[in-house]
Amino acid sequence: MQRRIVSLLAGSALLATTALAAVGAAVAGAAPAVLSDPVPVPLAHVLSGVSFLTPPTTAQCEKQIGIACYAPFQYHEAYNLAPLYKKGFDGKGETIVIVDSYGYQFIRSELAVFDKSFGLPAPPSFKIIQPAGPVPPFNPKKRPMMAGWAEETSLDVQYSHAMAPGANILLVETPVAETLGATGFPQIVEAENYVVNHHLGTVITQSFGAGEQTFPSAQSILNLRSAYKNAAANGVSVLASSGDGGATSAKTLTAQGFASSFFLHRVVGWPATDPLVTAVGGTQMHLTTTGAHKFPDTVWNDTKLFGSPAAGAGGRSTVFKRPSYQDGVAGAVGTARGVPDISMSAAVNGAALVYLDSAATGGAAGFYLIGGTSEASPLLAGVVAIADQYAGHGLGLLNPALYKMEAAHDPGIVDVTEGYNTVVFPQDGRNRTVPGWTAAKGYDLASGVGTVNAALFVPELVAASG
Repeated sequence: MQRRIVSLLAGSALLATTALAAVGAAVAGAAPAVLSDPVPVPLAHVLSGVSFLTPPTTAQCEKQIGIACYAPFQYHEAYNLAPLYKKGFDGKGETIVIVDSYGYQFIRSELAVFDKSFGLPAPPSFKIIQPAGPVPPFNPKKRPMMAGWAEETSLDVQYSHAMAPGANILLVETPVAETLGATGFPQIVEAENYVVNHHLGTVITQSFGAGEQTFPSAQSILNLRSAYKNAAANGVSVLASSGDGGATSAKTLTAQGFASSFFLHRVVGWPATDPLVTAVGGTQMHLTTTGAHKFPDTVWNDTKLFGSPAAGAGGRSTVFKRPSYQDGVAGAVGTARGVPDISMSAAVNGAALVYLDSAATGGAAGFYLIGGTSEASPLLAGVVAIADQYAGHGLGLLNPALYKMEAAHDPGIVDVTEGYNTVVFPQDGRNRTVPGWTAAKGYDLASGVGTVNAALFVPELVAASG
């Protein structure tokens, strides 16, 4: 196993240099663009400057760069998927729908390398559609955000497939305009409505979002909900990453899609805050080289590692009131919609190993360490696809069942009781603090109801959805 150091400038929300310096240093000279309109932002967190020619072990990552990294087989063990696989429940017959702006034109060959490297079968079917219009050719120099979306697409496809290797993959690409503007979300809504109307899949995963306060008004968000209403009416589960800014969210972006400044008060992002969407927050797993838990999962917070907000987002919506399924956790959410609903692995210190080719990186191909709640959503999508197979039909909106399971203390939900999503970061020449929430017994605004033990969670979710 050889390690190499390369330069990687990702279009993700945050990026660390080889020395783990602050994000601002990594994007010096990039032209800022004020996020005054709703723009879908990819939420992958790429550890820049570090790649491996072949997949490293956790011990090798920890020894060489001081950070843990995990492979698919470790997620299988950590989430207790083996009992389901042994019974033939691996997502067979189901389709996971992945929605990404631009997508990535070389994703098929990337996935083939990923599968071969980790001994995974190819998905039974892997289709790519562009229902909202043709996507322009991959050209990060002309369209800077394409690089980040390519890496986001790689993460989404590889790890939803890793969790449910028997499921079909449908990548839905949208032709987001090359400049920041309000065009991105309407095209995503159009594409998702197409998926629902044509019955193309039973679970949709979205690894993007924008702070509620970046939209022109609450009504502008309400005007974009048609796909989620459509999905709920047609038995389709919709998942969304809760966000990666902890208790805050990006306020302005560079042209490449990096966060260049953050709100200095609590902000949560849409579409995760939509009551018809399952908001997926982030945990940090602490695993052995085989995937066994050394100790329980904690709330993901890598803010010190990045020198900028990098933590599982959570908090209370300013647009949506508390839905009835959260009445039992009113003590935590108050009168507002609270997020996240549930959490999965998202830490960069405990990152997923993702294969990126040379076009995606703009440098060398190899295995990179990627985290963020954009990892968490596709991980859960794989589990939901297995649950759909178990049930024999799509489960639709998951949230009522999740809170029913939480109230019943079902063992398939693993409570997360340690960690917090408060973030402290430099901005405008001062250290800023946006106070978040601390994990506690039961539901909390840092981890939701907790995380999953899939072998127990899948049958319990199916039963609670009945």
